[in-house]
Amino acid sequence: MAVSVKDVAALAHVSVGTVSNVLNRPDTVSPAMADRVKQAIRELRYVPNDAARQLRMGQSTVVAFIVHDAGNPFFTDVLSSAETAAHEHGYTVLMANSGLDQEREAAHLGQFERQRVAGMLIVPAGDPSLAIDRMRARDIPVVLVDRVTDDPSVASVASDDRLGGALAAEHLVALGRRRLVFVGSARSLVAIDHRVQGAREVTRRAGLDLIQLETPSLTLESGVSSGARVAAMVRSGDCDAVIAANDLIAIGLEKALLSGPRPLSIPEDVALVGYDDISFAAASVVPITSVRQPRAEMGRIAVDLLLREAALDGGAVREHVVLAPTLVVRASTDPNAPGPSSVTSA
Repeated sequence: MAVSVKDVAALAHVSVGTVSNVLNRPDTVSPAMADRVKQAIRELRYVPNDAARQLRMGQSTVVAFIVHDAGNPFFTDVLSSAETAAHEHGYTVLMANSGLDQEREAAHLGQFERQRVAGMLIVPAGDPSLAIDRMRARDIPVVLVDRVTDDPSVASVASDDRLGGALAAEHLVALGRRRLVFVGSARSLVAIDHRVQGAREVTRRAGLDLIQLETPSLTLESGVSSGARVAAMVRSGDCDAVIAANDLIAIGLEKALLSGPRPLSIPEDVALVGYDDISFAAASVVPITSVRQPRAEMGRIAVDLLLREAALDGGAVREHVVLAPTLVVRASTDPNAPGPSSVTSA
């Protein structure tokens, strides 16, 4: 059975109010009295209920961060940066994973809402308006992360995914690639749609088509499972370059294309560009060219916006920060880039 503040008070032969003062206002208690209470706390191994205590004091030191894919190193990097920034201001970050499931996201929102967190960072799995309305009703500041929005009532920070998709396509077209395929989709993720749009604008200007292959998820496994389709398109002459929706898919594709009874060469047979520039992209058998998102900057800015959000009134216009991605060229598109230019498997 959990030890309560009443148990501490009984052992120390003081009132519950005195125990509360020792925990929250130690300057109001005599040193001798405080020592008795602290000794009782140690003997009983009492752990204060921080959540309840913070509610009574009208404040919290917890910031919630809901992402839609905790298995993607991109989001763990953003989280790490956000946690560092929050710690500098005396806050702790708790993460939850929606798995691109909007019902699961809503359950997380309800849990954090009941805990009265100090603020909410959300990488939304779908339409974020419900989350925004729920948190605003509780006066809990909200910032959208990795989601571009023009909603003046909510702050946001994201990378320019249209530009990122365009950078990938421009690079491939400049290399002489003419049959580009975009691998990866997620119906509820605006970011992926924007990457496709950016790439398609470039191919359209060049008089080329962009084929999109749907995937059930944005995981490494989806990349591997798409390998056979991409390999068949390469061999039939329908594909000479691939833009992957993220690096996990790119890594899975590379693994599939370089293996099996009829392996292909990268980049000779097909060039490959990923997205996010997670550390595993550079460490792949053929280092993967990738669109780098400024992850650390995104996490830091998200916390900064959240702190500013807490000081704004309901009618104020929130800030939207859009960060510019860059292209990191490696051996999966350029044989002269650092690392092996092509690898095949027997």
